[in-house]
Amino acid sequence: MNIEDVNPSPLGELVIRVVAMPSDTNPFGDISGGWLVTQMDTAAAIMAAKIVQGRATTMAVSEMSFVRPVKVGSVVCCYAKVTHIGRSSIKVNIEVWCRMPEKEERHKVTEAEFVYVAIDSDRRLRAIPKS
Repeated sequence: MNIEDVNPSPLGELVIRVVAMPSDTNPFGDISGGWLVTQMDTAAAIMAAKIVQGRATTMAVSEMSFVRPVKVGSVVCCYAKVTHIGRSSIKVNIEVWCRMPEKEERHKVTEAEFVYVAIDSDRRLRAIPKS
């Protein structure tokens, strides 16, 4: 099943919107998967920091598949949705959707779950404040 068939529109809050540039490509001219993962990790970090009310760090990333290449010039959008909050950890699902600037049609490229842990100024685990 194609991941685009499951949900026709993004789930979660738009956290990052950026244009993919030529400097973000792999040797074949498509946007690098590593660059996309960096955008996803940044989006998850923004959401995690808001929820944990401070410093958080990446603990784990789920498996992901890239279902289509991303072209230079694409508008890359990362959507974040918190799926679980534990004592010191938070799970954030990130979906990446892309479209060309001159088009309205967008396509889901990938998604993954990022696990973050709240840490203090000494980089030790701390509890997430209750809302």
